[in-house]
Amino acid sequence: MRQANRTDEQLRPIHIQTGVQKDPAGSVQIAFGQTVVLCSAMVAEEVPDWIRRQKLDHGWITAEYSMLPGATPERGSRKPKGRSEEIQRLIGRGLRAGVDLKKLGNRSIYVDCDVIQADGGTRTASITGGYVALALAIRRLMEKRLLLEDPILRPVCAVSTALVDGRVVVDPDYQEDRRAEVDMNFVITSGEQFIEVQGAAEGSPFGQPALQRMIAQALQAAEQLFAVQRQALSRA
Repeated sequence: MRQANRTDEQLRPIHIQTGVQKDPAGSVQIAFGQTVVLCSAMVAEEVPDWIRRQKLDHGWITAEYSMLPGATPERGSRKPKGRSEEIQRLIGRGLRAGVDLKKLGNRSIYVDCDVIQADGGTRTASITGGYVALALAIRRLMEKRLLLEDPILRPVCAVSTALVDGRVVVDPDYQEDRRAEVDMNFVITSGEQFIEVQGAAEGSPFGQPALQRMIAQALQAAEQLFAVQRQALSRA
């Protein structure tokens, strides 16, 4: 058994609290076990310069990601790092895939994901919570009649799987992740469709059976994450 007596296919406890900040159009605090991320979505009635210069008729969604000092045992720097930039691009790509940007109008939504506590899976928690914050921001725009049609096309979540001690496990924590032989991240939408898949072997290559088990576990976990997202949005 894994820590907390989890089975190989079992997610850590997932909790989403909405409305944790006063000013953002949407905000949540999401916990994947001991990993905790604050996600906020703020609306700006403007688009990036490159959209304006090309006279494109759509809005934009972008993301920023950071790990706050104290999120890990050693205090980290507030200065952006290459890993953080790569993760925030992943978050932005994933969230944009769930929205019809033309229906968003000539506005941008900025999704900020700040890791309060890190115990593995910070990028997957950020995407899963970031989608809820984004959905709440869009809900507010519709309530204000600034949007007349819902631009959300599909839900978006993310989950990690890993090959640890020869076993495929879902949602590894830090202790599992640090000794994983293979680590994979899946950004998933409804209908068992993938938005992005990232994966690599840390040492020896891995075969198709392990890959198929990781895919199956990720899809199963995604359905649970979608249910948690729906519950959070229904309570908000």
